[in-house]
Amino acid sequence: MPASVGTRILDEVETLAQEPDPARHVKKLKGGGRNTFYSLRVGRYRVILNIYDDMLLIIVVELTLSRAKAWRFLLR
Repeated sequence: MPASVGTRILDEVETLAQEPDPARHVKKLKGGGRNTFYSLRVGRYRVILNIYDDMLLIIVVELTLSRAKAWRFLLR
């Protein structure tokens, strides 16, 4: 991935971390078993992440260009 895209993704995730309710700004994904995963679109990329409210911790799980790859990740 180009460095400019990586910088943009990092900026978006940092902005999301400053929100009082970050889950309102991302799409909740179906599946994932006991974990709740969210998708944040940044240009052509999807950032798959978990949000832990009690600690305001955002964990980026995967970056992908493909929706199909994102779903395969969630279903493993």
